Amino acid sequence: MAFWLASKRNGQASDWISRFDPRFWTVNFPRPMMASIVSTGPDSLRVDASFLRKGDLGGLIWDSEDGLDHPLLAYRTDRDYAHTSLSFRWRSSGVIPLDSGIGPTLTVEGRDAQGAARVWYVRLWNYAEGTGEDARITLRFSELDAGFSLPSADRVWPGAIDRMFISFCPPGYDGSADPLAAEAEGWIELSEIRTDGARAMVEIGDVILPPNGLAMATGFDDQGVQTPARLLRSVRQLGYRGSLVHYVGMSHYFRLAAMDGAFLVGHAPDPLNAPTRAWHRAFFAECLALGFSPVASLSYELLDQHCPAAWKQRDFEGKPALTGWDPPSTLLSPANVEAMDWLQSVGAAFARLMIEAGAPVRFQVGEPWWWCFADGRICIYDDAAKARLGGTPPSIPNLRAPLDAPRKALLDAAGAILAQSTTDLVTAVRIAVAPGVVEALALVFTPTVLDPAMPEMYRANLPVGWASPAFDRLQVEDYDWLTAGADALRRAAYATVNQRLGYPPHEQDYLAGFVLKAEQADHWRRIDAGIDEALTRAPHEVVVWALPQVARDGFVRLPLPPSGADQMQAFDEVPYPLALGRDATVIPEFSTTISVTASGFERRNSLWSDARLRFDLGPGVRSEAELGELLAFYRARRGPARGFLLRDPSDFSSNGMTGDPTAADQHLGTGDALRTAYPLVKRYGTGEEPQVRRITRPRPDSLLIAIDGELQRGGWRLDALGVVLFDQAPPTGAIVSAGFRFDVPVRFAEDQLEIGGAAFAAGEAPSVPVVEIREAS
Repeated sequence: MAFWLASKRNGQASDWISRFDPRFWTVNFPRPMMASIVSTGPDSLRVDASFLRKGDLGGLIWDSEDGLDHPLLAYRTDRDYAHTSLSFRWRSSGVIPLDSGIGPTLTVEGRDAQGAARVWYVRLWNYAEGTGEDARITLRFSELDAGFSLPSADRVWPGAIDRMFISFCPPGYDGSADPLAAEAEGWIELSEIRTDGARAMVEIGDVILPPNGLAMATGFDDQGVQTPARLLRSVRQLGYRGSLVHYVGMSHYFRLAAMDGAFLVGHAPDPLNAPTRAWHRAFFAECLALGFSPVASLSYELLDQHCPAAWKQRDFEGKPALTGWDPPSTLLSPANVEAMDWLQSVGAAFARLMIEAGAPVRFQVGEPWWWCFADGRICIYDDAAKARLGGTPPSIPNLRAPLDAPRKALLDAAGAILAQSTTDLVTAVRIAVAPGVVEALALVFTPTVLDPAMPEMYRANLPVGWASPAFDRLQVEDYDWLTAGADALRRAAYATVNQRLGYPPHEQDYLAGFVLKAEQADHWRRIDAGIDEALTRAPHEVVVWALPQVARDGFVRLPLPPSGADQMQAFDEVPYPLALGRDATVIPEFSTTISVTASGFERRNSLWSDARLRFDLGPGVRSEAELGELLAFYRARRGPARGFLLRDPSDFSSNGMTGDPTAADQHLGTGDALRTAYPLVKRYGTGEEPQVRRITRPRPDSLLIAIDGELQRGGWRLDALGVVLFDQAPPTGAIVSAGFRFDVPVRFAEDQLEIGGAAFAAGEAPSVPVVEIREAS
């Protein structure tokens, strides 16, 4: 399937929105404070906030540059606000009012008239009419003065504004980290938002891609600072449909209370804070309005600083399970009754929000596991777990080492505890929505639970208690292995999961992704190929994980062709029927742009890394019988519509141009103990940068494969498009090489083939142009 990474719009559809459209504001805040934003109408928005400290300060933000949306959907950057005005009605409660000495302030970040970076602080009350909690505010950016009182000599320069930030804070704010006497909730509503004057409208991408057959995943931790309307606009217009797997996160959704010098979960009747509730009400309702079927995903992961010490999983030395995130998260112990009761209350609360929105309750238990550190320390030794495991369970300091029977039995027992905890979690959700129906799903991350370096891990983290029909459907992700090219491990994992848990393909989903860092955007090629591979297994659904990375990298998945339609790259695995003599013309071509400076120097840019071949097959036609065979072959290919195979008489071997192949001819790569796929290539030239050609149509009977010079007579197979697949990944440092003969994939170049009978009879060769088909990079 084709995909591309869009970096910007280039002629795609666009539209216009009012600058300061309510959907495109965001919020920001420091932990442990919480805030969320919802667009409540075409000219209104609402911010809900939960304050825990006297120094909590949040912000309602407008960015001149859209750094959140997909490049095809983002609004155009416009930093010029000269002669533009913004007006709105302000209403608020539970925050310091406008007329206070430290009331809401508009912070303007940008540059002054000389281009130097500047920040201005504009007191909103100076531009308000009304009361501190209900006022009409008008901001004319060419007449906007900073400072506490008017008039002021410090005027905002409106020609280069990067960002605007409207602050809000709780009553009793003093800038300190001291806790408030109790959690304080507040809200702000902006309504009747109007933008007038110059540049009141902003161009925005309005691409609407056709459905691509895939579903999408989102996450509240990353995307809860946006409005649900903005978020779901992106999902739908990028072509995703069906399920929307929404990870509720591990750092923002919960209600906190000050305890023993920290802010901890588990000390309030309602496990969800008010901003989370407000946001998810709007999110689930918007999902239904746009035709999505949301899935609430809840994991055992919790930001470490908010987790009670007794709830944390721990290793044999008593050290807590900590992930590699910064700040770290931890994992709740499946054996701790208080922790599991709290998690069940969270699941029930989200289920009730789905019912409130009118959505079917679909609930995912996300990646439930006993944490294991990279060095093999498994965290099954918190006090609650030890009590459940007999009081003094044997130590497992390193899962990488061989284990005896008692320790294997211990892992099995830990797996049973984990399975029981997930059963209890799903049961709590079902009770919360009774007599309604709950669709229960479980997400398994195979690179962790089936890590070959820890071969007994599966006993604890892929328990038989999850076997069908424990869940309505199983969801599987394998992105670490996928992006590393560890295909043998991935495929073995599918077989293990299928055998151990017994969910047929139509009761499984595949989660594709993800790309952690922007500099890893090349991983999308493998992710896209993994999606194609997953579709061949006929799963219930394929879900792309996740929208923040899709938007950041500009990933665009193109739709499947219509049912019954020929693929664009239709190909017939048949050779050209006539022998080519040396009279046939062969033309390798590159694409190079050359610019010549005024002084005569050249600047050359090679647009193609590999040459494309053109041939003229006409000189090889020597008789009327061969001419008839050519015409029949041309018609069978429907002209240029279908490709075929051609043997280049001057270059068809990995050994030189026409020599007999040997297994050492072409270097395919160096083993890393993970990668099993090695595409065939042929190199031309010497030095550090030879021209590398992908060989997609080798002759299978000629293929020779070697590892470190030793001919491999088995343990590999030839996959589509000239890719050698090993059953086991070649070891680290091993040199993989190959020898082969090959054909060239080509098509006829034109929709018509003009051959004059008289000229042919007089000995004049016809022109039969064909062009190489580029099948792989």
